[in-house]
Amino acid sequence: MPLVRVHNLAVSLDGFATGVDQSLDAPFGHAGMRLMEWFKGTATWASLQGEDAPETPDDAFARRSFEGIGAEIMGAGKFGPPGWQDDPGWQGWWGEEPPFRTPVIVLTHRPRDSLVLGETTFLFRDAAPAEALAEAHGLAGDLDVRLGGGPTSVRGFLAEDLVDHLHMVVVPIVLGRGTSLWQGLEGLEARFETSATSTPSGVTHVTFTRCG
Repeated sequence: MPLVRVHNLAVSLDGFATGVDQSLDAPFGHAGMRLMEWFKGTATWASLQGEDAPETPDDAFARRSFEGIGAEIMGAGKFGPPGWQDDPGWQGWWGEEPPFRTPVIVLTHRPRDSLVLGETTFLFRDAAPAEALAEAHGLAGDLDVRLGGGPTSVRGFLAEDLVDHLHMVVVPIVLGRGTSLWQGLEGLEARFETSATSTPSGVTHVTFTRCG
């Protein structure tokens, strides 16, 4: 049966998956790019830029995000900075050829017409997690659905027990403030089998796989 998967979700030591004061120039707020430096050092990242780079131990995790995915769901904060709904010309962070190459459901309280960029179609929905997931499964066919973030959206799907696989990356920084991934999810680990792998980049990859 197709799965719901989260990949490459970076979290600080104090549990924040993004900082405060997000803006067009600071997608992760005061965290800057510190949460994603590990990913920028991978061959997976280089390939998205049309470049070549040697594989690193982090690549074993990074590339899985793009394997077997038929649709994505993302929150409004991943599609654009605060206030993007007021700009009818805003088309996301990724230019004319976004890396998704599947249908992408963007969760927003202010839906707009669908947007087609290259091989990616963005569908804007004001929907609860279960409703969005039902549509995403229909779009994905026999392939899996990727839950792309940000942390508020992922937390909502986890709270409703709708996630089968969660890959998070613990980055050795302390943000002090931001958006927590874990708030309200006490005891979450009881539903999953967990494993952890540290790599030379200094991060630890933690995977949660649904029990049974």
